[in-house]
Amino acid sequence: MKAAVYYSGEKNLKIEDWPRPEPRAGEVLVKITACGVCHTDLHYLEHGVPTFKKPPLVLGHEGAGVVTEVGQGVEGIKVGQRVLIPAVISCGRCEYCRRGRENICVSMEMFGNNRDGCYAEYVTAPAKDVFAMPDGIPLEEGCVIADALSTPYHAVRNRGQVQAGEVVVVLGCGGVGINVVQVAAASGAIVFAVDVSDRKLQWAKDFGAAHVYNTSGREALKELRKLTGGGGPDIVFEAIGKTATIQLAYDLVRPGGRVCVIGYTAETMPFSPAKLMYREVSIFGSLGCRGVDYPPLIRLVERGKLDCKRLVTHRFPLDRIAEAFELMKAGESLRSVVLP
Repeated sequence: MKAAVYYSGEKNLKIEDWPRPEPRAGEVLVKITACGVCHTDLHYLEHGVPTFKKPPLVLGHEGAGVVTEVGQGVEGIKVGQRVLIPAVISCGRCEYCRRGRENICVSMEMFGNNRDGCYAEYVTAPAKDVFAMPDGIPLEEGCVIADALSTPYHAVRNRGQVQAGEVVVVLGCGGVGINVVQVAAASGAIVFAVDVSDRKLQWAKDFGAAHVYNTSGREALKELRKLTGGGGPDIVFEAIGKTATIQLAYDLVRPGGRVCVIGYTAETMPFSPAKLMYREVSIFGSLGCRGVDYPPLIRLVERGKLDCKRLVTHRFPLDRIAEAFELMKAGESLRSVVLP
């Protein structure tokens, strides 16, 4: 089969013949219809972030397709069924899984990181982890539910616990941030979207932001406090992964407010605990999504409460995946998908 393969030290994926996987007991073989192109893969390709599985490795973790074969012992899934493959799979047995915290499973595996991913014609996945996709959701669009939509959903609903009428600031309107805007707006929040790109801010308006703010060359902290009522927002989501914007989030949030960090950075930063204690500010992280959240999330997309169609701005065949990454780096795409 054809696959986009990552080799250590290479900044581009190589399209080459790769062994077609065989489903083991408890697994299904999925013919990939589409896979979303995520900024996480750029961390491996260009930013020196290592993968857990030693390369060569097939990347891609936002896959959807059709089951073509089932392994021994698989029940409830049939050949020909349309399925979503979640970005991360959990063991289901550890303490965190048993507490309903599958997204921080001690043995979690991520497609395109711990195991071969979905930039390929076929991939195997544990049958217990895939989710049936309704006929009303095109797989070319619905594949982005696997991460681009599920990660913000978990951040807004589970970690941030956003309530209707709350004032929410979203720092960064890329692939993750734009869906924090969408989910928070769908939850009834008053959303302020913040970025340095007018194009992304227009997308944020399209996905429900009540207000947008371009920070380029401006006193962001003072102006955002004023715009959000003087005391700051109820919650700030940092969806960039930079110490400067994490600090901005912490400085901006009101007394008693919350800061949710979704963006990834390996850098350290100075931190004063005074506001944390004296003003009872909460700061916490959010990682991925729990398996239990996918069925309601899929239903919300099916019923049109959350929009995948407009998220997918570009489509490429597998052998043009490099173009998808160039569009991403240029800020010209919201979400690209490859079609193996």
